[in-house]
Amino acid sequence: MLNLNQLQQQSLLPGTKGLALSQPLVQRDIAQQGWNILRADTSFPVAVLKQSALEHNLRWMKNFCADMQVQLAPHGKTTMCPQLFDMQLDNGAWGITLATVNQTLVAHRFGVKRVLLANQLVSRSDTKAVLQLMKSDPAFQFYALVDSLEALDRMAECVHESEIERPLPLLIELGFQGGRSGCRQREDAMLIARAIHASPCLTLAGIEGYEGLMVSQNRSQDLQGVHAFLKELTALTIEIDAEALFDLDEIILSAGGSAYFDLVGHDFQINHPFSRKLTPILRSGCYVTHDHGFYHGLLKEMQERDRKLKAAALRPALEIWSMVQSRPEADLAILSMGKRDASYDIDLPVPILSHRPDIEATPQALPEGCKIEKMNDQHAYLRLPKNSSLCQHLQVGDLIACGISHPCTTFDKWPLILLVDDHYNVGSAVNTFF
Repeated sequence: MLNLNQLQQQSLLPGTKGLALSQPLVQRDIAQQGWNILRADTSFPVAVLKQSALEHNLRWMKNFCADMQVQLAPHGKTTMCPQLFDMQLDNGAWGITLATVNQTLVAHRFGVKRVLLANQLVSRSDTKAVLQLMKSDPAFQFYALVDSLEALDRMAECVHESEIERPLPLLIELGFQGGRSGCRQREDAMLIARAIHASPCLTLAGIEGYEGLMVSQNRSQDLQGVHAFLKELTALTIEIDAEALFDLDEIILSAGGSAYFDLVGHDFQINHPFSRKLTPILRSGCYVTHDHGFYHGLLKEMQERDRKLKAAALRPALEIWSMVQSRPEADLAILSMGKRDASYDIDLPVPILSHRPDIEATPQALPEGCKIEKMNDQHAYLRLPKNSSLCQHLQVGDLIACGISHPCTTFDKWPLILLVDDHYNVGSAVNTFF
């Protein structure tokens, strides 16, 4: 269990995004307010997480990893939410993946004891901050990436200066042509492996790669590229192990997996006699909330590749509710949300539900053809089908729920997100740290 009590005891002040507060409210007392989104008891826009979908997704991924015999270190940058980290760890996560040292400091503050930094340590100040964590907390396990001898020398110098009593564990990052960071040639990775093994300040913990950038219009070519890359990762791992260059009791082999966790799971089932335990680690983070756009489409592709994934698939948990504030044209509604509230980097939000707060009814699914056609900072343009009854009946003050595409860039817009049941009763809240 993480140290979450400080979040429950904090005071939420008037002006807290998503809440219509007139006086401070202790966060643990949210459930006692009896708020319901459908009655418009909150401020709008408001971000909500559906508790049932979260719990389903956590169980689903836990079972998937067990079936594939891989570990999960979910990418925490997706949510930067200690409460969700706690749920993920409670559902068997090996650790938390993070992208920056500041994110690592936040995670450690709340009690995360194992972090895989899926990035390279370059800044001396950042490296010193991590080493200080390792020095002050012997139980804290930290792993970083490296793809060059230059970066290796910088880290080794910092470790030497820190006088820490344990070496810094590193994963060699393998890349691919046209990709992001990572060694482009296996020979370069071997040179780095030998240099780490020879260093008294560093230790070689494993091999890592990120295949998630292989998403294009040519899906057949993408899949071939992913398989080839995962094969190269395993081949490098085998070659390094043959030279006895790994230093710890286990060999970590890690890939991102958010777009291809089925392929990673299958391709990391390696029939090879390694010198020590092999720990395959998947780093998918967006599974926990899923979405209505980008990842929804990728999951459909996975289901077509693997029939076992069709059963009880991931469910979208994150929604943004806003209010119709203007009806300037018959087929146009202006909503009280914008780029400050929902992601727009891959797709615009997906309108899914409408509801009138003053009636006792369940939200209505929006008809096909409803579309958010553009957003400003604080406004969204909901275009209605010209033949839809909504053109006559949708009113100022009605509520619209939108799903999102790519949850990472929605979470960073909400310091506080409400957890709701399937009837949109507010039961609690979670916090983010960006």
